[in-house]
Amino acid sequence: MINKKEVLETILAERLAPRANYKPFILEEFLFKEQLDFINDPARFATAVCSVRAGKSVACAADLINTAISNPKTVGLYITLARSSAKRIIWPTLLEIVSDYGLDAQPNLSDLSLKFGNGSIIYCFGANDANEIEKVRGLSNVAVVYLDESQAFRSHIKELVEDIIVKRLYDLNGRCRMIGTPGPVPAGYFYEASQSPSWAHHAWTLHQNPWIQKKSGLTVDELIQQDCQRKGVPITDASIQRECFGRWVLDSDSLVFKYNATRNNYYDLPPLHDFVIAVDIGLHDADAIAVIGWNKHSSDCYLIEELVNAEQDISTLATQIEKLVKRYNPLKVVMDTGGLGAKVAEELRKRFALPIVAAEKTRKAEFIALTNDALRNGRFKAKSTSRFAQDALIVEWDLDKSTSDRRVMKSEPHSDICDAVLYGFREALHWLSTPETPKVDLRSDWAAHSQKLMEEALEHQIERQKADEAEADSLALLDMDPFQDQSPLSYYLNKKRNS
Repeated sequence: MINKKEVLETILAERLAPRANYKPFILEEFLFKEQLDFINDPARFATAVCSVRAGKSVACAADLINTAISNPKTVGLYITLARSSAKRIIWPTLLEIVSDYGLDAQPNLSDLSLKFGNGSIIYCFGANDANEIEKVRGLSNVAVVYLDESQAFRSHIKELVEDIIVKRLYDLNGRCRMIGTPGPVPAGYFYEASQSPSWAHHAWTLHQNPWIQKKSGLTVDELIQQDCQRKGVPITDASIQRECFGRWVLDSDSLVFKYNATRNNYYDLPPLHDFVIAVDIGLHDADAIAVIGWNKHSSDCYLIEELVNAEQDISTLATQIEKLVKRYNPLKVVMDTGGLGAKVAEELRKRFALPIVAAEKTRKAEFIALTNDALRNGRFKAKSTSRFAQDALIVEWDLDKSTSDRRVMKSEPHSDICDAVLYGFREALHWLSTPETPKVDLRSDWAAHSQKLMEEALEHQIERQKADEAEADSLALLDMDPFQDQSPLSYYLNKKRNS
């Protein structure tokens, strides 16, 4: 007969026995020099601008775990673009370290947290979700915060750091670290921080990562050269310089959308006559709504309103669309009806009587090209503070997966609004515009005609006055004429007759 108590004790003993054989977790043995220099920097605020495969996320994980072990009852934060990104980038590394070193920590997959036996805890968050950011706002005793993939954050990263994270560090005089690879445009909060004297600065590349050659069997230079040959570009190519050498260079060719604030931003809207509402449904991402408007006498069109909301129900979405339909009376309401979108669209039609039609999704690359042509010509305009304008500066082509006949967008950073804008732009009819015919205002024309007659009459009066003055002058001269305006013969005959 099996003794359950003995079985449980045996299993427990097997689990605990190896712990005595685990190596202690020592940073100096786990990380290489450049990683150690970064995490050991005494500066409270520091940036690390690195290439791809430089080991920056591993450094984050190691420092978060070491801080949690060394400082009981403290909180460590890892924040990146989205919760799904955090789960993919750092969560496996955190679990691997805990497992390999037999650390006393319990993972919680539902909230991506790692709780240690000494009361410390590590949380992983996504910064695109307002609800996730609010969770950060409520934390205390924060010892260290890492913002990863900082180049891909939108403008709200400044508010996130300055107004929320900094305040969370007050309790323990904690540290803030921003890390990432240079973005395609040398701009934004991460770029400014990497140049600011208020932040300590670190930089290293995959050249310093010893694991690259050990795993691949090739030197880093050989790997980069192969990459250049495959892409058909020189080593000075902007994308190579950014991703392999961690250098800030302008790489506009890597951007999917060619928005430029100088030519595409608008401050005031002209009178607009027609509108299209476009909706992109997010299964795991946010729902996005874009309103495109244009004037029937102009070939320009405008992104005049946008809504981006995560984790909302169908009723909330319907309410948003209803308000926009009443406000703009659009020519069309188009929606992405792929996958879950088909059911959502059908529900919106039946329950809320919304005039939803399927968005045209084929030939996406062609319509991106048309949108970019309108952006380059200044025919498509959006506020520089809009979500679309911000996303246009971070959404990139995946040059590793793209081919000569098929371009692929990077999955991160992901944009919710760009697809909605694209659907709406495809339906806009601004290209059918006709120049406005000048209107004739009879009252204005009659007033102008009357004014002209008055001016002509005044000029005629002035001319008559001049003529009268000239005649008067000539009569005055007659008094000086000895013959008094008579022929000499008449003068003398009259004079003789009078005498």
